[in-house]
Amino acid sequence: QVQLVESGGGSVQAGGSLRLSCAASGYSSSRLSMAWFRQAPGKEREGVAGINSNGYTKYADSVKGRFTLSKDKDKNTLYLEMNSLKPEDTAMYYCAAARGWVLATDILRQSEYTDWGQGTQVTVSS
Repeated sequence: QVQLVESGGGSVQAGGSLRLSCAASGYSSSRLSMAWFRQAPGKEREGVAGINSNGYTKYADSVKGRFTLSKDKDKNTLYLEMNSLKPEDTAMYYCAAARGWVLATDILRQSEYTDWGQGTQVTVSS
């Protein structure tokens, strides 16, 4: 049974940092495409950052230069380092995985992902 478990969320003040982790388990292959999405209250879920199985990364314009994605292939764990956090970054953050390759242009497209975690809350106060 596949599972994605997020951790690392919390409450910080604007300008602060957080590091999210997403541990993937139960997959027969390590060649996963993985991404972070977020959903703020009253808003639609949006893509934040992702990496396909070829190692290509993609970021939403709103987080470029502030968030950094990395992946530990051995541990099948995805990380999101979030710096210079803003109140508008407040949301539930979800990890998602696709078994195999996702087109670079589609990395932040929700429909590409079949597996989702339960989410971790990030709250940024001004």
